[in-house]
Amino acid sequence: MEVTRIEIGALKLQVYADRKSAGEAAARDAADTLKELSADGTGIGVIFATGDSQLETLRALTAIPDLPWEKVSGFHLDEYVGINEEHFASFRRYLREGLTQRVPMHEFFEINGSSSDPIRVQREYVQQLNSANPQLCLLGIGENGHLAFNDPAEADFNDPQAMKIVTLDSECRQQQIAEGWFEKLEDVPEQAMTLTIPTIMKVRKLIVSIPGHRKARCVRRTVLDPISTACPATILRTHPDVTLYLDEESAAELNDVL
Repeated sequence: MEVTRIEIGALKLQVYADRKSAGEAAARDAADTLKELSADGTGIGVIFATGDSQLETLRALTAIPDLPWEKVSGFHLDEYVGINEEHFASFRRYLREGLTQRVPMHEFFEINGSSSDPIRVQREYVQQLNSANPQLCLLGIGENGHLAFNDPAEADFNDPQAMKIVTLDSECRQQQIAEGWFEKLEDVPEQAMTLTIPTIMKVRKLIVSIPGHRKARCVRRTVLDPISTACPATILRTHPDVTLYLDEESAAELNDVL
């Protein structure tokens, strides 16, 4: 399989012909990491992203045989506030259909975005996350450069909170419509619960799937912009073990550095 590999500082990039190939490569990396982490016999904490960028990665990962799912304690990055778990765009529903109903995971902790007590949800979720001590995170990047739902106006590289409620900006909400999760802007929730950037950055290994032409601009910004919350994903360049899995469309604005 043809692949272009490049390192820019600590950041590793792999570019494949299409999103399926990129997703499969990201899945192989995740599978190898799960096997490595299972060697010491202890539990494995893993955080999973959602959205269009993760479809091929999760499809491929859940099809790989003989992975130590029985040792995995799973989490997800974020969830809309006030959305029913059965809603088409619910991340709980997404991960049930794309992950937990496909593999025999030891346990999976969901963010209950429709709870009447969101503070309690956050407190208990962070306790569970800290107990699992995640060593792997499957991640994406938003069109505005967000990580999880940490949009530029909400992102804080030194956030004292592990998880918080944020207000989604218009570009983020428009992305959800463009990807087909909602029909119109007023349908997209204005707030979400999200893990913060320090929580993500302390995970040992980050595997970042970023396919499609709509992500080309944010990929270039991630790689070349000054490290700043103006493009939150730029902070990935300071992480010791992160790989971006791109297709030709998402890498289209990197021709001068590839």
